[in-house]
Amino acid sequence: MASEPNASRAPLVLASASPRRRELLARIGITPDAIVPADIDESPLKGERPRPHAVRLAAGKARVAAALRPDAVILGGDTVVGVGARILPKAEDEATARRCLSLLSGRRHRVYSAIAVITPDGHLREALSETIVRFKSLSDEEVEAYIAGGEWRGKAGGYAIQGSAEGFCAWLSGSHSGVVGLPLYETRRLLRAAGVTLA
Repeated sequence: MASEPNASRAPLVLASASPRRRELLARIGITPDAIVPADIDESPLKGERPRPHAVRLAAGKARVAAALRPDAVILGGDTVVGVGARILPKAEDEATARRCLSLLSGRRHRVYSAIAVITPDGHLREALSETIVRFKSLSDEEVEAYIAGGEWRGKAGGYAIQGSAEGFCAWLSGSHSGVVGLPLYETRRLLRAAGVTLA
């Protein structure tokens, strides 16, 4: 059954152009009333670790959208892949994707998926999903085949778990939807607290 637009008193605005986040929201019966992509500098601060980096970016995106749509409930999110204290980049070229996959091969990493919800009264609610993922050891042939497929482009850590990279995932503890880009349990909880009518 198709999801209906949210029926809360205030419209719901998603501060992201990501089709993945819209698809994930649809899984819990939510269709945003508007999309307001928030363009912010996503560069890590000096010494910033993955967890606070994700939280800061999610809130920053929500604040940008809230300034444009003060009448709305704003949902912002950000997903960061971390190896220890290291923040892996969003891969925009093949060399970066190869470096990320080489680093992730045969080891555990953490995916931090933060969300921020701002209501028209300016109240900010935040939540964070932390998921541990372990990749199998990747052969050069597997890496090159994945690179050739292009799924890595623009993805944190150089992979998209909702695609063929799920075949690299030997073990996962936490939120699968968080690794995709929007932790649905936390999102549902915060939107309900913000007064958004859910299915």
